[in-house]
Amino acid sequence: MNAPIPVYQADGSLYACVSEQRLARLQSAGLVARVVRHRKGHVNRAFLFLRPGEAKPLSASSVTGTRYSYKEPLEHGPAWELKHLGGNRDGKTYAPPETRAVFLQVVADCVVV
Repeated sequence: MNAPIPVYQADGSLYACVSEQRLARLQSAGLVARVVRHRKGHVNRAFLFLRPGEAKPLSASSVTGTRYSYKEPLEHGPAWELKHLGGNRDGKTYAPPETRAVFLQVVADCVVV
């Protein structure tokens, strides 16, 4: 097969689509960290090593941020529950008393009239 092979940088962004000969040259130069092969043996894609000066790849958790909801186990099964900001799990206080005024102001500003 002479289909171009996608080569990705360490952060997952596409670097280039190359021929098998160019991929062989990249491997001989020691630039390829991993080659992913199809079960039939042909190369599906390749990943380069992290080069000096490049930014480190982002982790999935840094992109998604803080989780504000979680599955709460109940006797009839799991259910989604909002994360309580004050650490209180009584189901009524979603903001601690010292931040409640600011919290309510933000909620009021978000409500479309």
